[in-house]
Amino acid sequence: MTTDEELYISLFKQMYDLCMRNDWGDPFSYARSREIFMSIILMQTIASTFSGADATDKNGDDNEYKSTTAVKIQGTYTGISVQPTWEEQEHYLVHEKLGKYVHHYFARFSDGKIVELWELDSADVLALLLPKLKRKYPTILTKKDPRLSANLTQKEIYTHGRCLIGK
Repeated sequence: MTTDEELYISLFKQMYDLCMRNDWGDPFSYARSREIFMSIILMQTIASTFSGADATDKNGDDNEYKSTTAVKIQGTYTGISVQPTWEEQEHYLVHEKLGKYVHHYFARFSDGKIVELWELDSADVLALLLPKLKRKYPTILTKKDPRLSANLTQKEIYTHGRCLIGK
């Protein structure tokens, strides 16, 4: 008879081995396991690295994934590098950071499954996040962590997104 602890250790190793065999990366790094889960549900190819796009769809388009286990769905964008001027910052956000992903997907997980999954186009994400980031930009270098961050709220996701699972 196997104890729950022994089963956990066995499943942990099996999950790790499965992800390595498929070049999905370490499932226990940050929210990687949820990204892998989302890519399977969305029938997309998960990126093999942790920087850049999270996944690529069947059209070859790169996409961004955000997930939460909170009661309300949201999208948190953190650790955004700061550029020397707002003009350079906006160019970076539009062409290298947020706008280069065709779609942004937002999932809320509960009880080991996706209970909500939403898709937003990059244009909508930019329209919502750029004003928030622009407001923070002038004082960001005075902060302990001098990187930009902003959230998309449940209301913004519901208003601008397309529901794929859930609500």
